[in-house]
Amino acid sequence: MPNSTRVMTDEAEQIVEAARALSPQIQAAIEETEQGRRLPAAIVHAMQQAGAFRMTMPREWGGPEADPLTQVRIVEALSIADGSVGWCSMIGSDGGYFTAFLDQAVAREMYPDINVVTATVLRPSGRAVAVKDGYRVSGRWKFASGCQHSTWIANACAVFDGTTPRLSKKGTPEVLVCFMPTPECEIIDTWTTTGLRGTGSHDVEAKEVFVPAERTFNLGRPVNRRQSPLYALPSLFLSNLPGVPLGIARSAIDTLTGLVGQKPAMFGTNMMVEESHIQAAVGQAEALLGSARSYVFEVMGNLWETLCAGDPLSPQQRARYRLSMTHLTDSCVRAVALMYKAGGGSSLYATHPLDRHFRDIHTLNQHVVVSQKTYQSAGRMFLGLEPGEPFF
Repeated sequence: MPNSTRVMTDEAEQIVEAARALSPQIQAAIEETEQGRRLPAAIVHAMQQAGAFRMTMPREWGGPEADPLTQVRIVEALSIADGSVGWCSMIGSDGGYFTAFLDQAVAREMYPDINVVTATVLRPSGRAVAVKDGYRVSGRWKFASGCQHSTWIANACAVFDGTTPRLSKKGTPEVLVCFMPTPECEIIDTWTTTGLRGTGSHDVEAKEVFVPAERTFNLGRPVNRRQSPLYALPSLFLSNLPGVPLGIARSAIDTLTGLVGQKPAMFGTNMMVEESHIQAAVGQAEALLGSARSYVFEVMGNLWETLCAGDPLSPQQRARYRLSMTHLTDSCVRAVALMYKAGGGSSLYATHPLDRHFRDIHTLNQHVVVSQKTYQSAGRMFLGLEPGEPFF
């Protein structure tokens, strides 16, 4: 991708390096992260200092406005250290994207500090009842990652006029994303899971929270209020998700290669590193990870170049955008499984990194964004049909 098409700043590259430099601190806190089922306050603060949550903020606000592939590299670097940390950086930085769809004076007043965390749930599990100057929001949303250290919770709601659902011109329910201050919501402790335990993705509940109209936007028809390609595609907030599986898989391969160099084989005098099946597993995992990463970077690079040129995306580009994420995640799941198997009995212990990698990648793989249905939706678009799914 030509450099002229990249929204790049020196600060964006500095965030990549700062994210890499956090690795020792993040790894030292892994046990605390896993046991607490949330990121420790010291890790959140370090991520804020590094710029992990401001990477999507606009230059007009003093943000780096990092291009999507730089964002992937930031999330990837954090995920190599700990998948939960990478996941929280990916979700917690959504505020930079979603504030592009608000009046900019209002949005800037909401975010005087561009390092704060935004928790977001886009499944419309809430109800926004229209009242004077805004909405009364009630509901309960699952999977609010990072909610315990967030300043804002931006959740999707179906709109009601009294008791009547408000419908679009197409006859579908109108959905708004409503920004609520975190203290106005209740966090319900539900996040006891297989993997990504440190993300603190608890349920959140709102009861008759008043949300001014200017702190909402229409999820089906968001209007970009910034003159920048980073906010031109409403679904571009998904673009840094690949950094999480990339980082987890990279760490799994590195962990296994370190393990087998020190561990003797079960029988004989050889080390595990000399076993042919170990060598084959590492080779397969590297190919799976490398090819999937290259595909994502090619697809995203092409998409970004088109956005920077101000041209509309083709249906094929939009299909490949989502397809590349699911394909990459599938490939990373396979790579981690190979490393887990090759690790033998060592992989079984809950304290071993390979156990955490295995749990984290399989938990991530359950996310709707990388659902197997993506293949069908992308295939429909390649065949000239509508995808039948949002965010394509």
